[in-house]
Amino acid sequence: MEGRPAPPGADARCAGQASTWRLLARAAPLSDEPPVCGLAAAGMGAGIFRIDLMLLDPYLAPDQRRLLGRFWESASGFWRGRSAWRAWLLVAVMVATIFLQLLTQYELNFWNRYFFNALERRDGMALGVQAVHFIPLAAASIALAIASVWVRMTTQREWRAWLGRHLYDFWLGNGRSLQLQYMLGEHQTPEYRIAEDGKVATDLPVDLVVGLISSVLTAATFIGVLWSVGGSLDVTTDGFTLSIPGYLVISVVAYSILSTAAMMLIGRHLMRVMAESKRAEAELRSIGANLRAHGEGTAVPAGRQDGHRTIGAALTKVISQWRLLCWQLMRMTLVSQTNLLLTPIVGLLLCTPKYLSGLMSLGEVVQAAAAFVIVQSAFNWIPDSYAHLAEWTSSANRVASLLLALDQIDADPKTAIRDLAAEGQCDEIAAQAGTVAPD
Repeated sequence: MEGRPAPPGADARCAGQASTWRLLARAAPLSDEPPVCGLAAAGMGAGIFRIDLMLLDPYLAPDQRRLLGRFWESASGFWRGRSAWRAWLLVAVMVATIFLQLLTQYELNFWNRYFFNALERRDGMALGVQAVHFIPLAAASIALAIASVWVRMTTQREWRAWLGRHLYDFWLGNGRSLQLQYMLGEHQTPEYRIAEDGKVATDLPVDLVVGLISSVLTAATFIGVLWSVGGSLDVTTDGFTLSIPGYLVISVVAYSILSTAAMMLIGRHLMRVMAESKRAEAELRSIGANLRAHGEGTAVPAGRQDGHRTIGAALTKVISQWRLLCWQLMRMTLVSQTNLLLTPIVGLLLCTPKYLSGLMSLGEVVQAAAAFVIVQSAFNWIPDSYAHLAEWTSSANRVASLLLALDQIDADPKTAIRDLAAEGQCDEIAAQAGTVAPD
């Protein structure tokens, strides 16, 4: 039976590393199939192993859904395995701390009202009582803030330790660390992905979830304060009076929608820019590590023997991506800082008409303005967390890319070979596996 002709340059005989040869031998054992690409390993016995390139598909980068799904498949083991009881106990303590902090914040909000009402009346005795009342509230607020940091960072530490052990075991087990370098895909500098991206991918979800729970509970609580303290606003025009119930609530919702829309519009490219920046950093580290390990001239791609020029180009790309990220964050800072300065002023201005008409006391104005800031900050969880969401997505994707590359090694033979090379790239793979022998 005549075999199909090989693509130009597809046949190569190599002396490869033992681990790489075992991978190829397992994936494409000697058979009677027509030869398309021959790979031989010195010291592993005489024989030509064939890979049918017609079975090979070009490498396709996984989409966002697959990446996040693969990350969560591994990372969620912390919440489901033997460590689950400790993880959920920490979550329970975290939620309890959030409720106690909210209660303290609620009491401090009313303390503002009583203190400034006493100040408006020039009542020295009432001011002294409120000053004494402030001490336990301040102590509780400080203690709960410290407890919140402890439980949050303990949860992050436990999750990172669990995921780190899982990733190191998966990477170093069964010789995968040696075989990984010959797999296609995004898996450069696996040690950095595990150490740094694994840290970010477990730290930020805890921060984001804690912030989300706190924001939802805070918004629900202080919207009630705004509704009860602010009441309705009567607007008279040409003898016609319009009553706006809960005008402070309506105002804070509208203001929050505008600020959130502005942040999301300006930061719509942040995830892509941050992912490209991390990818460029990883490429620079990978080239630097190869130059250090193998020496200049063997670590660079074919045709690019100048190591300085190669790493210089990688550094230029890193600086370029960093500049783009800088401009993106500067624009987002413009919106967030403007919002930070305007929010308390807007709250005071909205209360001013009722204060001047005698419908609100000074204490109620201060209380309502403080509640306005609190509610707006709670609604601002999305824009405030946008950069963190982008950073977490980028790091989780990088960990997931490593996991998917390691999955290829454990896959069935055809899948392993399909992901090992794209059609017509057999020479390049042979060169990676060892030294190409002359004909």
